[in-house]
Amino acid sequence: MSDDFDLDTDDLQRRMDGAMANLRTEFASLRTGRASASMLEPVMVDAYGAMTPINQVGTVNVPEPRMVTVNVWDKSLVGKVEKAIRESGLGINPQTNGTIIMLPIPELNEERRRELTKVAGQYAEHARVAIRNVRRDGMDQIKKGKNDGAMSEDDQKLWETEVQDLTDAMIHSVDEALETKQAEIMQV
Repeated sequence: MSDDFDLDTDDLQRRMDGAMANLRTEFASLRTGRASASMLEPVMVDAYGAMTPINQVGTVNVPEPRMVTVNVWDKSLVGKVEKAIRESGLGINPQTNGTIIMLPIPELNEERRRELTKVAGQYAEHARVAIRNVRRDGMDQIKKGKNDGAMSEDDQKLWETEVQDLTDAMIHSVDEALETKQAEIMQV
């Protein structure tokens, strides 16, 4: 490979890893019939004039397999936290007891499980698109290097193969994560 051109494959890898990390976060927010504190991570509460993550206005606990509790620190925010949970689209009906909001996790029916697998598929597709965008950026850098005369055609092919191999590996990781999550959702 030419000494005049150097593609930062570590940067491409880091950006693709970021897309994968984001996918894992989105998957964690999908409920699978089991209680998990991470399912409340995407919930934002309008607290003190700003949208605040729920874990910054109270303590999120999982006291039993089918129950999540939120112990709200400021009594004046209990209603807002309850409203945020209700409007989050998680399909959970909060029950308030003082400053503690209890979230009983209902059993998922077959139809809801299928919907959740479709949502998981959408999350995976967003991750694939993000990875392909990183690939495109890498390929554009390679073409620019070729056009600037910084590399030969053989070097261009080598760099393109390296970027494509990295992309293929990351897309494969996304597909595996999706299969695992869909199996977890469909498990009764």
